[in-house]
Amino acid sequence: MNTVLKIGLVSVSDRASQGIYEDKGIPALNDWLHRALSTPFSLETRLIADEQDLIETTLIDLVDHCGCHLVLTTGGTGPAKRDVTPDATMAVMDREMPGFGEQMRQISLKFVPTAILSRQTAVIRGASLILNLPGQPKSIQETLEGLKDAEGNTVCAGIFSAIPYCIQLLEGPYIETHPQIVTAFRPKSAIKNPN
Repeated sequence: MNTVLKIGLVSVSDRASQGIYEDKGIPALNDWLHRALSTPFSLETRLIADEQDLIETTLIDLVDHCGCHLVLTTGGTGPAKRDVTPDATMAVMDREMPGFGEQMRQISLKFVPTAILSRQTAVIRGASLILNLPGQPKSIQETLEGLKDAEGNTVCAGIFSAIPYCIQLLEGPYIETHPQIVTAFRPKSAIKNPN
């Protein structure tokens, strides 16, 4: 069972998708994943407008047809009328994973009180995990990696710590990380011995 980890990256932005400004979400995610993961992986990327039908179709395509084990979206998670990423995500889910959204808000609240306005969420579709991340590169890194003190000790766990075990429970590939960036947490019974 040597399935290669496949990750979908979706940047949801009206203006970036029209070329009005450069998308920063996908490059930030791409860079962070290459620094954080020691497991080989492949990427499927999409830059799309804030249109609920289009977001739903894109998520379904990435999971059902491209076979992504993990899909990370960025952008479109606020309360504005055009922010429909969570609505599209919930529309295509089989099950909700509310702990991810709760932790993302906890991390962001350490910086800005308006983090409470975020509607970031996570769901399972089939055997895939879909997560809605914030839109700013700095916030993406903080959310995934967590917060560390001056000595490098984790003071608030990032959400990526839980993702490898979640994918494992969904019978996806075994994901390993570089601990200096983020440590994957698993119960002892779920840890594979190094070869």
